[in-house]
Amino acid sequence: MFKVIQKSVGPASLGLLTFRVYASPKKDSPHKTSVKVNELSLYSVPEGQSKYVEEPRTPLEESISHLRRYCEPYTSWCQEMYSQTKSRMQNLVQWGLGSYEYLQDAPPGFFPRLGVIGFAGIVGLLLARGSKIKKLVYPPRFMGLAASLYYLQQAIVFVQVSGEKLFDWGL
Repeated sequence: MFKVIQKSVGPASLGLLTFRVYASPKKDSPHKTSVKVNELSLYSVPEGQSKYVEEPRTPLEESISHLRRYCEPYTSWCQEMYSQTKSRMQNLVQWGLGSYEYLQDAPPGFFPRLGVIGFAGIVGLLLARGSKIKKLVYPPRFMGLAASLYYLQQAIVFVQVSGEKLFDWGL
């Protein structure tokens, strides 16, 4: 391994060395006079004053400009909505990832309980035939009843807080 490094570092380091090269004119060539920088055509200054002339707009450029002015309020509204909802969407994504991780390592008996609660919602939907108001009221009530059987502590806290809020709202 050391030999490989030695053989590759040697030629590579020679490229970093600098050498001075001195050039001298041939003795039999005639001596020319040196040329000044301002005499070179590359560095010559233009004689006249240049003036910028703006080209007239084409119909395509005009129509694009008109379209941009027309769409500007809508794009600014979209930018405002994006800035307002960005944090909410990030929170929603974090909640979804947290829920996914929870469901991957769910506690024992969680999925049977979830099935019973969902089945209670379907039963409530079947019993609510004929009325749209019943369809809005029965399934959540049946699901809440089934959930309160499995999660009694949380149901008691929920009922207490809801009762206090309803009492405050009633006053």
